[in-house]
Amino acid sequence: MPARRARRARGDGAVYQRKSDNLWVGMLDLGIVGDKRRRKTVYGQTEGEARDKLRKLQEAQARGLALLAPTHTVEQWLDIWLSDIKAHDGTRPTTLTLYRGLAARYIKPVIGNIRLDRLNPAHIQRLIVETRNSHTSRGRPPSAATQRHVHKLIRNALGDAFRMELVTRNVAMQVKAPPMARQRRPNLTVDDARHVLKVIEGERLEAFYVLALTTGLRRGELLGLRWDDVDLRSRQLHVRRALQRVGGELRFVEPKTSTSLRVVVIPKLAIGHLATHRARQLAERRALGAAWRDHGLIFASSVGTPLEPRNVNRRWDDLREKAGLSWLRLHDLRRGCATFMLAAGVLDPDRREIELADAIIAATSLDSAPAWWPEDLFGSWRLDNLREILLHVIAETACHAGHLDAAGELIDGRQWIVLTE
Repeated sequence: MPARRARRARGDGAVYQRKSDNLWVGMLDLGIVGDKRRRKTVYGQTEGEARDKLRKLQEAQARGLALLAPTHTVEQWLDIWLSDIKAHDGTRPTTLTLYRGLAARYIKPVIGNIRLDRLNPAHIQRLIVETRNSHTSRGRPPSAATQRHVHKLIRNALGDAFRMELVTRNVAMQVKAPPMARQRRPNLTVDDARHVLKVIEGERLEAFYVLALTTGLRRGELLGLRWDDVDLRSRQLHVRRALQRVGGELRFVEPKTSTSLRVVVIPKLAIGHLATHRARQLAERRALGAAWRDHGLIFASSVGTPLEPRNVNRRWDDLREKAGLSWLRLHDLRRGCATFMLAAGVLDPDRREIELADAIIAATSLDSAPAWWPEDLFGSWRLDNLREILLHVIAETACHAGHLDAAGELIDGRQWIVLTE
């Protein structure tokens, strides 16, 4: 008489082949839940595949994962993640708006209806391909940066799902991020900068563009400046806030990073433009009288209210076309400032966290700060009580950026000192 097979213990699970379609089935008994026996089922094309899935299910149960919890789709989880997690972890409102736009335009249409527990690396790879082959709202292919943002977004969302034990792995970690763009943008030269200064002469926001070019402030930081943030006599400017459109309305928000709260030295070139701008604004205010709505802003509308950031960009687009520099975005003035200051050797040896570091990296393709620190060559740009300085790159990097000749002599740097002083 053949030996009798031992009875399986609860939790061992069962694997069998279904006769109707020859699919292998793995079943895990979860016991009585709410007066009803509950089971969790997995499927595989082979017995080995079914057993492997059953083993992972048992491991998840051993870790305490709630196997009977309702499983969200990718779209449902993204909505929960953005509203319940990212909205309360210090993520900036503008970043949240960006995330929601990327999720709605690229992620949800491709994998939004897939359950989290059924998501696999092939789905993420398909998302990357579909994103690359799609178009933006302006009908253009998405940039390499946008493609990488999409991958980063789904990776981070699934990372939090994994930490909350909603999934057993982060499948986005198994898929390579899209490559960075290889094409380099043109660099702003000193001759370009001089030409821009001529083109913007007489513009109502001439001081805005000059300040962007000579201090490297971001658009939102410039639009958030008030007159009590500036001391023209001591040539100091305090960055305390930024103006952004969030949720359909203009708001004053904290600057982008903790190091963005800073004191900046104002070059002499910008001092004169600010004084002229102030006189023009006072004339506008007197002409309007009681109709002027005072917010104390340096760069305000013709009635004193905050400027719409997109309108500033639209006007800049007209000016760059007039200058014959169609590639020159408004943000490129910040990068150009970083490049010129690097070439001039501006630095502060005591400060490693530098506000313009992101602009330096964008302008010179650096991956990290160098360890070599030369003497300060920038004269009056530096005051003893100020720490708003840039780090200097070694001579080889400056040569690569086109600001040192083969002998190591400054090409653009000293010209830029003359231009700004």
